[in-house]
Amino acid sequence: MKELTEQELHNLAMNIVGKELEAEGFEFMGVNSKLRKNPQFVCLKDKELHFIVVRNIPYPENPSEYDKDLMATVKEHALKFEARTYYAGVGISNAANRDHPVLLNQEYMVHYEGLIEI
Repeated sequence: MKELTEQELHNLAMNIVGKELEAEGFEFMGVNSKLRKNPQFVCLKDKELHFIVVRNIPYPENPSEYDKDLMATVKEHALKFEARTYYAGVGISNAANRDHPVLLNQEYMVHYEGLIEI
């Protein structure tokens, strides 16, 4: 049983958010899956630019709560491009026991409430 790394959990969170963005008609202009490189997604929708920061949030933390200083920095950068800024926090936990790590090829639970505009 291999525990997922921080990067693997981040990639999983990005896949969850990316599928939602695609379903909602966002066009991907840029994708950055490196940890702590922001934003993760730069997208176009309805001729508007969108910067989206994705974070995997470990249980029991609330995935809807975000780092206000980080998001203020990203928003300041986005304004230079006349882009809207969003936060997407994704809680991923072990389905059998939320207090245990998420394991490769094992079921997991997702707590994701959608994009939060900053």
